[in-house]
Amino acid sequence: MKKISAHSIGIAQGSDTIFEDFEDGGEMWTGTGHRERRKRVAFREPFKEPPAVHCSLTLWDVDSATNVRADIEAENVGEDGFDLVFRTWGDTKVARVRIGWMAVGPVGNEDDWELY
Repeated sequence: MKKISAHSIGIAQGSDTIFEDFEDGGEMWTGTGHRERRKRVAFREPFKEPPAVHCSLTLWDVDSATNVRADIEAENVGEDGFDLVFRTWGDTKVARVRIGWMAVGPVGNEDDWELY
């Protein structure tokens, strides 16, 4: 459990297209085996410490003739942003993916002050 001891909580959210490989015959659409794509997401305002980040598929366009496999997560979460990561493997053919995300964590407040 992540406990937040700040009196100001920030929530950032968005949706990002990670790839669209069907248009140009990209590896996610034509390849096999382990494949991965990453996209760096920058927060508009930084958090005071790394937030909790939740990711979910909001769009995926896959080939119906192959098995459907996907792993999504947030990696390298910091105060300023994180990496959205999509992975697939085997014979899965993925044309495009969009991932929605939400980050929740402590943020600065104009009433905050530090002694040192």
